[in-house]
Amino acid sequence: MTNRTTKEAFLAAFAERDRRGFADDPSWLREARRAAIDRFAETGLPTTHDEDWKYTSLAPLVATPLDLATEGTGEIPAEEALVSLAAGSSSWSRLVFVNGRHVPKLSTIRPLAPGGRVGSLAEALITDEETVRAYLTAARDKGEGAFGALNAAFWPDGAFLRVPAGVSLEEPIQVLFVATASPRPHAQHPRSLIVLERESRAVLVETYIALGGGTYLTNASTQLVLGPDAALDHHKIVQEGGPAIHVGRTQARQERGTRLASCSLAFGGRLIRNDVDVLLAAEGAECMLSGLFVIGGRQHMDNHTVMDHAQPRATSRQLYKGVLDGRARGVFNGRVIVRPGANGTDAHQTNKNLILSEGVEVDSKPQLEIFADDVKCSHGAADGQLAEDAIFYLKSRGLDEVVARALLTHGFASEVLSGLRVDSVRSWCEDLLRGRLRGGRVAEEAP
Repeated sequence: MTNRTTKEAFLAAFAERDRRGFADDPSWLREARRAAIDRFAETGLPTTHDEDWKYTSLAPLVATPLDLATEGTGEIPAEEALVSLAAGSSSWSRLVFVNGRHVPKLSTIRPLAPGGRVGSLAEALITDEETVRAYLTAARDKGEGAFGALNAAFWPDGAFLRVPAGVSLEEPIQVLFVATASPRPHAQHPRSLIVLERESRAVLVETYIALGGGTYLTNASTQLVLGPDAALDHHKIVQEGGPAIHVGRTQARQERGTRLASCSLAFGGRLIRNDVDVLLAAEGAECMLSGLFVIGGRQHMDNHTVMDHAQPRATSRQLYKGVLDGRARGVFNGRVIVRPGANGTDAHQTNKNLILSEGVEVDSKPQLEIFADDVKCSHGAADGQLAEDAIFYLKSRGLDEVVARALLTHGFASEVLSGLRVDSVRSWCEDLLRGRLRGGRVAEEAP
């Protein structure tokens, strides 16, 4: 297959879905879907000739004959199969989606304060249509790319969370997107909408996991909207199956006095692309983006971030780290924009990668675009191997070399996890990290 035939396959699948599959959608949503597929039709899938995809080839996707005629098919897992995937207490609200569709019998939804809601986005189209419409139509199309347009055209379901003004959720919300074995390679396009109203607080754990083998595409979109003085801790964990392809986009808008801490962890998947686009739309907004990927074999990880300082006196921090083994490849492109008039901006970004084998390749591209005065902005990137003097020191304390390398590798990676504020989530992520690192090395595929 080629990019052209893949493009034509998506267009043909949409035409069929539009004819029969989207009939129950409200008219505004059908129009939005058609506008999105028109945007995709103009460009098709990106290639390495596109600047934002210069270091990431979609050859694994193009070579996969996706079955786009069906969706949401596949075996529904038993509830016991999800026990080990829980990040914390069973008292948490948990939304489970299997191959892109909400499965109520596997989900546990705790009541929120009056005016709040947690559930399926497809259900919210019925119960909260005006709210969903207001936010989805306000989503920024600019910069969404081909996959963002495909998600906007095809999405069947996803998570919906609305936290009322002044409410602090006592326990995190967990969202599980589960891919199960299907007769043929398939595509899923989950879309989630998370809205925190004025002075509200929440923690969201968004996990992508595979149960069973097979090749598939996850093309996910998550929209975060923070009202004045709201605070959100957002964790995204990607543990897709070995041959899977994951393309995800997180889009956030922050108003005055908001605090967003968004951490992405990636362990499993053949090709993983993680785009994070944050608009600091008012004074006093604070954003901390962090990421960690641990990959081996021929895995490929691409982190792209855009931090848009549109108003004065906002603060942003970025820390992205990677551990690479085998013939893995990592990409980081971090773009910080300081708009005219955004004086007092304080923005810093750091990218570090630990290279465990000679076959690894890393491409880092930090960018600063500053159009204002009186700002503090910096960036840094560093790639390297474990320090021999540190290994020697640990060996002199009685540790063998394998244990010494394991401790140093884990220490390098755990810096990102130390920033997670919820103890149970941090502990769970530490266990995931230990499972991916064996003796200081990375297996070809995640367990």
